[in-house]
Amino acid sequence: MKGLTYIKNVNTLQLDSEKCNGCAVCSVVCPHAVFIMKEGKSFVQHKDLCMECGACVMNCPTQAVTVKSGVGCAAGVISGWIRGTEPVCDCGPGGCC
Repeated sequence: MKGLTYIKNVNTLQLDSEKCNGCAVCSVVCPHAVFIMKEGKSFVQHKDLCMECGACVMNCPTQAVTVKSGVGCAAGVISGWIRGTEPVCDCGPGGCC
């Protein structure tokens, strides 16, 4: 899945570098390689690759990462697949992009 991008500048991913302890767990659990380690801290290198799955948030021991998982287009697409309907993520008029 690496390399898939979503709509630019719409995801809710935030990283508080003051809280980051440099453990690198976010970069390990992220399925899209959004994070990189630099100078002993995590940095968001590819924000638009984030699918808002929440793996980074659930595994960050210092709560340095926040994301509203389940609100992005990826959640809408997955929900549509599960339900057998069109994707709906409320990111634009009439539903999903």
